[in-house]
Amino acid sequence: MTTLDILKRAKAAAPALARLTTEQKNAALAAMADQLDASTEMILTANEQDVAAAKGSISDVMIDRLRLTPERIHAMAEGIREVVHLPDPVGKVETSFTPPNGLRIDRVRIPVGVVAMIYESRPNVTSDAAALALKSGNVCVLRGGKEAFRSSYAIAQAMRVGLSSIGLCEDFVNILEDTTRAGANELMTAVDYVDLLIPRGGAGLIRACVENAKVPCIQTGTGICHIYVDCDADLDMALDIIENAKTSRPSVCNAAEVCLVHKDVAKHFLPMLKKRLVDDRRAAGKCPVELRLDPIAAQIIDGVAAGADDFDTEFLDYILAVGIVDDVHAAVAHIAAHSTHHSEAILTNNTESAAFFTASVDSAAVYVNASTRFTDGGEFGLGCEIGISTQKLHARGPMGLEELTTYQYRIFGNGQIR
Repeated sequence: MTTLDILKRAKAAAPALARLTTEQKNAALAAMADQLDASTEMILTANEQDVAAAKGSISDVMIDRLRLTPERIHAMAEGIREVVHLPDPVGKVETSFTPPNGLRIDRVRIPVGVVAMIYESRPNVTSDAAALALKSGNVCVLRGGKEAFRSSYAIAQAMRVGLSSIGLCEDFVNILEDTTRAGANELMTAVDYVDLLIPRGGAGLIRACVENAKVPCIQTGTGICHIYVDCDADLDMALDIIENAKTSRPSVCNAAEVCLVHKDVAKHFLPMLKKRLVDDRRAAGKCPVELRLDPIAAQIIDGVAAGADDFDTEFLDYILAVGIVDDVHAAVAHIAAHSTHHSEAILTNNTESAAFFTASVDSAAVYVNASTRFTDGGEFGLGCEIGISTQKLHARGPMGLEELTTYQYRIFGNGQIR
């Protein structure tokens, strides 16, 4: 089926989905989750083909993002079931106003309509996006990356079977078969069919969508996340936070990519950092972190000299750029020059420094004494997220159900004229 055919079917299905009750949508989600579990073997077979084809062309870290297991597929199904229990934003009356003429003016949450998503090599995004779109009353049109196409297609087909099994339209969930750039561009320019486009992936994908999209587009995902170690930081706590932010899952957008260290603690802290991230991990048989050091840091510990682009790179790997700054003001200035406005953290026991940092850093999530890895829809109480917005209009930060809705004014009268 062509992309245009799929878009036409999605647009035609949107009014019916928008009219479903919360109970009907929850039943649909339950059926989708059950069918996902029942289709485990089919999905694993497709995923094995994707992994085999990708080996040698993408890194081991990215292979891990691509690979599915029975446990991961079940977790995807459980993620859908968790959405069942989330409050339905559709129909929520946000404000109600009665002017002197007696009209009742309500502002009510409604679905966006057709939500399209372009994403890369994480097949679990397929089920996350479909679940959130459906619960918020939106038809989804999904376009996964070519590395994960077989996996994503199998997941989408399982959810469509789940919808059909309870008498609902399969076209509430759609996946494109065209994974070429031309196919992506067709989605970006589908003005008559797509109400909102969400790209989720690397900087190149985000840039392509922002530059080429003619439909409304939300910038998401690219995360050059910074952690600043202040002179008043608890250094042992700082090691725990940085190790978690860098190594717990380096291939995701909320992983730390840059560590800035106050000059007054650099000589003491950097050897501690190298021991924790490099020496101790190597001794434990874990992948050590490659430290890319600015000239001052390189005088204190051994590592790789930072290149011209290392403080502007989302590594998505066991690599951390390390720089020395004079104070919190210099840290904020560095972040302003290099950040992608995703997530930044300050580690300090100084309340004034923390207050300055949080007031000055212009990112979607700003942390004090915590790992950037918490920037996640589930951790923020939104259920499985559809993406993390790094822009300011409509939605910012992890995007859940409410961010997939807009609002409508509904006016009730009894014959008023103006």
